[in-house]
Amino acid sequence: MHADVLVVGGGLGGVAAALAALRAGKSVLLTEQYAWLGGQLTSQGVPPDEHSWVERFGVTASYRALRDGIRDYYRAHYPLTDRARHTRDLNPGAGHVSRLCHEPRVAVAVIEAMLAPYRGSGRLTVLQPAVPVAASTDGDRVTAVTLHFSGEDVVAHAPFVLDATETGELLPLTGTEYVTGAESQAETGEPSAPAAGDPANMQALSVCFAIDHVDGDHTIDRPAAYDFWRTYQPPFWGAPMLSWQTPNPRTLQTSTRSFTPNPDDDPWLVNADQRVNAGDSNLWTFRRIAARRNFTGGHYPSDICLVNWPMIDYFERPYVDAPDPGAVERAARELSFSVLYWLQTAAPRPDGGTGWPGLRLRGDVIGGSDGLAMAPYVRESRRIRAERTVLEQDLSLQVRGDKGAVSYDDSIGVGMYRIDLHPSTGGDNYIDVASCPFEIPLGALIPQRVENLLAAGKNIGTTHITNGSYRLHPVEWNAGEVAGALAAFCLDHRVSPRAVRNTPPLLASFQERLIAEGVELRWPDISGY
Repeated sequence: MHADVLVVGGGLGGVAAALAALRAGKSVLLTEQYAWLGGQLTSQGVPPDEHSWVERFGVTASYRALRDGIRDYYRAHYPLTDRARHTRDLNPGAGHVSRLCHEPRVAVAVIEAMLAPYRGSGRLTVLQPAVPVAASTDGDRVTAVTLHFSGEDVVAHAPFVLDATETGELLPLTGTEYVTGAESQAETGEPSAPAAGDPANMQALSVCFAIDHVDGDHTIDRPAAYDFWRTYQPPFWGAPMLSWQTPNPRTLQTSTRSFTPNPDDDPWLVNADQRVNAGDSNLWTFRRIAARRNFTGGHYPSDICLVNWPMIDYFERPYVDAPDPGAVERAARELSFSVLYWLQTAAPRPDGGTGWPGLRLRGDVIGGSDGLAMAPYVRESRRIRAERTVLEQDLSLQVRGDKGAVSYDDSIGVGMYRIDLHPSTGGDNYIDVASCPFEIPLGALIPQRVENLLAAGKNIGTTHITNGSYRLHPVEWNAGEVAGALAAFCLDHRVSPRAVRNTPPLLASFQERLIAEGVELRWPDISGY
């Protein structure tokens, strides 16, 4: 198969990359491992983690179109109350983690609608499910990628190859130089980096799931590993992992969370602004994706709660570059089932009882055949050795202060999120550091050696530390969108990505094109958190 641009991985970065190249008139071959496009937003089941100003600025125009499309889909197809239907900033789930908590299937539908005209025209071909298994190279260029699709191997050729997979799958296949895990402080100079680097020290893997609370006993079978997880206590946790006591990410002190299924709260009073409140004290409303009071009476018998909580973080061993990643994922799934079983049978209730047998697993909402999310939530990918690597001291509020984040001459987008690292396989507790609103350098998308492969997701040139800010939904979309636009620009001008970055007139022309497409390159004068 042949196309102008090959995008391997159909998560947020891959979808954005495909759309950008298609808008520029190129043909695209897009591949995805799972049944849903959208990655962390859909198949992994994670509501969008976004900054405080998302409704006004700080994201690309196409990402805003995705957000608007999700709200419009609810207005067109769901029985919203009049108040919910007519609010501009509709938050269907009234979750505290985001101003737009929603069911994953809605995002799938909107993404498919965004891609539909290009499928119809024949310029977009989607292979799904498809997994990259091999690659061919000629010197510093990737000449082909072999994908396993429909029981056979398909060889794909394109002048530009974009790695938008969740774990940087193309990097080892193509011999592109990459790093994993934690760099040492001596290597990066980062205040939060460890004294000794460890390529196997990576953030936890999580398998999310959705639940509601209805009449009846919906208790699952006792998981095989439940006895282990029921008594497991990480050294830094301060309590058993299956409890309401967890480390506070920002203070590292043990704090107590609450859990109240279906509180009779008003969705309009939810202030989903993490600058003001992390919103995770009540775990039911933290990542709620359907608030029943947003819908006409009785349509939803219960809220739907998305479980992406501290106790489902699996950090016993790394997933990326593991000898058997499937075994690691299975162990993470067993942890998630154990958390659910604990919730149904043993979790302390406010009334002094234990367990909520009425908690019902909603695999129909989140897509997985076993009732959990169909894909694991991978926070930390392989990362290219890039022309420019983003360091903690580029964006840390404590380091930069009133100066704001470092401004890059080759900025191709903006983002904002605290430097937020979950517990890691090396035994580290949370790292949660205030950040300045930051820029995305073009050099972070370009490998140091390979000429026609671009990073288009969480595999861009960050460190273990700065990945904590750059791994979230809007930044992944922005990086992917620019990778797709850059491939198209290079085809039009018959130049390499490296030449675009390092030739001032070409860089200025490319940045002008991005601005015309609605990509913001600089922040207004605002402070971080």
